[in-house]
Amino acid sequence: MQTLAPSPSSVPHAPAYAGKSTLDEIRARFDNDVERFSNLETGQQAAMDSPLALELVAQSCATHLEAGAKVLDLGCGAGNFTLRVLKEVHPLDCHLADLSQPMLTRAKSRVLATGAATATTYQSDLRALDFAPESFDAILAGAVLHHLRDDSDWLDVFTKLHRWLRPGGRLYVADLVWFDMPEVQDLMWSRYGRYLESLGGADYRAKVFAYVEKEDSPRSLPFQLDLTRRVGFSGYDVLHRNSVFACYFAIK
Repeated sequence: MQTLAPSPSSVPHAPAYAGKSTLDEIRARFDNDVERFSNLETGQQAAMDSPLALELVAQSCATHLEAGAKVLDLGCGAGNFTLRVLKEVHPLDCHLADLSQPMLTRAKSRVLATGAATATTYQSDLRALDFAPESFDAILAGAVLHHLRDDSDWLDVFTKLHRWLRPGGRLYVADLVWFDMPEVQDLMWSRYGRYLESLGGADYRAKVFAYVEKEDSPRSLPFQLDLTRRVGFSGYDVLHRNSVFACYFAIK
């Protein structure tokens, strides 16, 4: 797939890894934002159509998960993704992974109070995680993969995600994505900026753009879907897309 050159403008077309946030910096930001992320309406408001994406994933999970299924939530934050799935299927054997221990503590308490059979936590960078092959019936990755950096990160992580799933299991991703064509990325980034301004004005737009530029290095939707094929997933489909946000699943 095409890799775009870094843009000198305020529109971050593609990853520029020098100067990106360290794991400690990302962890510190989320450690201090637990309350906001414990509320879907505030924690995910910067992501366009986040409630809809979570609803679509949860309802899709209900078509193949049964009570007692084992689910891994990567970058779980305060647990919103798992909580939404539990509204459709419960109880579940929930496994929660995040950089932030305060987020994990909040997620575990919320999940156990809402229909989880168990809730096991892992404080870790997702690249350092490891599980036995065929451990999970579903893996949720909400707004976490955009923290991966170079192509080897993406390949290594997708290879592990495929290995950890049981046959017939599904990977669900809802995340920020780029467009491979710079002119289309410019257009969609401008639309996203107007969306952010509608929520909190120019200052809020500037704040979100600043931490995306500092923390994130997303890839395009075609890049990610192609990567699922490369590592062995048998198929995929897109549940939703709006501007620079997309939601899809891949089947092992």
